[in-house]
Amino acid sequence: MIFVTVGAQMPFNRLVEAVDQWAGETGREDIFAQIGPTDWRPGYIQWTKFLDSAQFFEKFDAADTIVAHAGMGTILSALVRGKSILVMPRQGSLRETRNDHQVATAKRLLDLGKVEVAFDEKELLEKLQAIDRLKKPSPIGPYASPDLIEAIQRFVRES
Repeated sequence: MIFVTVGAQMPFNRLVEAVDQWAGETGREDIFAQIGPTDWRPGYIQWTKFLDSAQFFEKFDAADTIVAHAGMGTILSALVRGKSILVMPRQGSLRETRNDHQVATAKRLLDLGKVEVAFDEKELLEKLQAIDRLKKPSPIGPYASPDLIEAIQRFVRES
């Protein structure tokens, strides 16, 4: 199953519309999307505007792959669970968010090999064609390592 999530604060129709279009073109039926506060309605995928936390993680855990905005909460949840994730960052220039922090996040995590990234709808449609071949990352720990905590504490003490 593919779980699409855009977060709960704002819609991301550009992402959801592209996935819905792809589902319609390919006949793919194993897609569920949490689409946020929007008046737009998908025609080919199962969807809901919101999920409570338990429902969200039920869908998240059942999914083989996550398709999402480049929100750190979603990305970290996927990495902790060893889920493959394809992100499309919201763009400040399109008024999808306040600035381009999601673009910066996506670029950095792409460089680290932690996520697949599509920067626009065309690239998203291309990457969706190969979605079943996305590699699953090794899960990361849910907590910071003692070495990282010590380094941060040392930095704070010495600043």
